[in-house]
Amino acid sequence: MANKFYPKGAEKILSAQVNFLTHTISAVLVPSSYTYSDSHEFLSDLGTVVGSAVDLAAKSITGGVFDADDPAFGALAPGNTAKALALFRNTGSAATSPLLCYLDEITGFPFSTNGGDVTVPWSNGPFKILSLV
Repeated sequence: MANKFYPKGAEKILSAQVNFLTHTISAVLVPSSYTYSDSHEFLSDLGTVVGSAVDLAAKSITGGVFDADDPAFGALAPGNTAKALALFRNTGSAATSPLLCYLDEITGFPFSTNGGDVTVPWSNGPFKILSLV
């Protein structure tokens, strides 16, 4: 699959219900057991995830491109496989936190956890995390 916006998330972005700079935008590691669906709308639709969500820090938007610091997930228990990363607006409840995009074209994905620390490196290329140009 390719990096993709969740349709309901894209709708929320385009109707100004999500502000990448002022809202809490978080990242979560998606397990190999997850199957992407256009009908998924909220964080709870992902089911069990790998580790815990991480809020993005030092967010910026320049020239239609969204960037932030690389998310550090800390030490993750061995025995899981992360196949993608999902961004969502964190409302504090998985049932109301809208999924924004599914990212599986990140260097190093998929990967198996081994008990070590995991930091996901965003692209340093012109498109960073997300680009609308």
